[in-house]
Amino acid sequence: MGTKKWLAGAAVVVSGALALSACTPTPAATQSGAPQASVATVAWNQAFYSANSATTFGNATANNNILYMANDSFNYYDKDLKLVQNTSFGAYEKTSDDPLTVKQTIADTAMWSDGVPVSPADLILSYAAQSGLWNTYTAESDDEGNVDENKGSKVFFNSSSIGYALIKKFPTVEGNTVTYEYSKPYVDWEVNLMNPGVPAHVVGKRALGIDDPTEAANAVLKAFQDKDNASLTKISNVWNLDFNFKNMPADKELVLGTGPYTITDLKEEQYVTLTKNPNYKGEHVPSIDTITVRIIPDPQASVQALQNGEVLATQPQATADILQQMQALQGVTVLNGVGATFEHVDMAQNNKGPFDPASYGGDADKALKVRQAFLHTVPRQQIIDNIIKPLNPDAAIRNSLTVVPGAPDYDAVVAANGMESTYGAGPDIDTAKKLLSEAGVSSPKVRFLYASNNTRRQQEFQLIKESAEKAGFVIEDVGNENWGAMLSDTSKYDASLFGWQSTNTGVTNSDANFRTKATNNFYGYSSKTVDGILDQLAVELDTAKQTQLVGDLEKQLVDDAFSLSIFQFPEPTAVSNRLQNLSSIQLAPTMFWNFWEWKLS
Repeated sequence: MGTKKWLAGAAVVVSGALALSACTPTPAATQSGAPQASVATVAWNQAFYSANSATTFGNATANNNILYMANDSFNYYDKDLKLVQNTSFGAYEKTSDDPLTVKQTIADTAMWSDGVPVSPADLILSYAAQSGLWNTYTAESDDEGNVDENKGSKVFFNSSSIGYALIKKFPTVEGNTVTYEYSKPYVDWEVNLMNPGVPAHVVGKRALGIDDPTEAANAVLKAFQDKDNASLTKISNVWNLDFNFKNMPADKELVLGTGPYTITDLKEEQYVTLTKNPNYKGEHVPSIDTITVRIIPDPQASVQALQNGEVLATQPQATADILQQMQALQGVTVLNGVGATFEHVDMAQNNKGPFDPASYGGDADKALKVRQAFLHTVPRQQIIDNIIKPLNPDAAIRNSLTVVPGAPDYDAVVAANGMESTYGAGPDIDTAKKLLSEAGVSSPKVRFLYASNNTRRQQEFQLIKESAEKAGFVIEDVGNENWGAMLSDTSKYDASLFGWQSTNTGVTNSDANFRTKATNNFYGYSSKTVDGILDQLAVELDTAKQTQLVGDLEKQLVDDAFSLSIFQFPEPTAVSNRLQNLSSIQLAPTMFWNFWEWKLS
């Protein structure tokens, strides 16, 4: 995923996120319609909606959990968060430090679920589309956060990542080997370029009308090589738009994958069914024939489904009541832990709302004071005491926007960034009022976005609303079940509450959140200082200097009142004793990380 982070899971989901009936129908292909020993149904809280998670639109946990099971990659994280090479898909190595050069070789066993071998064209499509280097303009997004169709010879791939963008020289292709030369050192090269994404032969067929898979894939590669904008416009439209769907597409080529499972059924807001891929030749052959992920946003409904035997596992955004209900279930094991997601509040600075300098004639200082005032009203400790501590008695405020509590550099970054000393436990209503008075702003209206069908988010919103209104803010509830798709359209909200979920352990993991015009920076935030620090961080190999740079980065974010972190997610996972070997790690895809080891008793 390069420098991206996944929006964490719905009720939460994004990480955030959200109520469905406990009687969400189970597809015929699951427990009720297949041999009991070959089918497992588990619950998740947000529905699948895109088979291309490399786009800004599709970059969400709800999609990536499914795509993780449907696609192989060059490496993956084990239970100890160590990167493991998946040699049955391919091998990679760094062949030079100056310039940084990385060679990937696709294994003979790597193939798409239609039997077409994975080719260098697949890797080139993934790299080139995410690099942004072939874009000729920036497309406008629609109401759901997706981009409009490119016209004429205009090219725009709806994604970008610093790791991909650092490869400015076109990669060398020899047989099944692709060699990349970076324009400068890149500290996180090993988590870059590791997933082929969507199939080049399908993109070539749909964009260029070429039926032969080899010819279609090669035509895609050649279009990038030749900078053929007429062809790249069509290719970018397919890459951006064609893989977005909420129900099973009539054209099954849109669900092709390289992994142990293939998507075989999909019903909007109800379920996704994955079935063993008969063409899979890799090492991660699963023992379970079919996995169905039922969509149950309501945590209590998911626990009820577990109790009824309709699902075998759930990892809901739990409250204390939900945890108690899970622990009371017979034949169920509850795995308690801390998740990969952290809760935070962000504010839009590009929508002429209360936090945007444009609302005050371009007065950046006035807008800054309004943002600072709002963050001073967030009752961080109260949220943790009321909602999180009943789940994790050791829960504490998270005071970093990039580093997980307990990490070796967490204390040093917190000491440097000033978040704790500035905002403390919150709220500080007197300081908030003082800042609004200094700004000369009275009764600023804030449209607040969150997952409306998520119980925990509802509770958090109410606490924030009550606190902010004491300081003079007027809070409008614009919570929505489709909050994730709305994040990129700040015309619809001014502040948002959700979570970011880490996908890797790289130090550039947050680049896409803070860099000017980056993938996850929805809010128009722009700082030359931050951009410069991110540039340095990407090439810094000394860990002590990395920590210093991260501290400097976060200090600037705090000084600019960009965002405020609240807590690290407690992540209880309830598993029926019928489903063995399911566990969870502190990175996405959490409980799905070792799905090929799952067994039914």
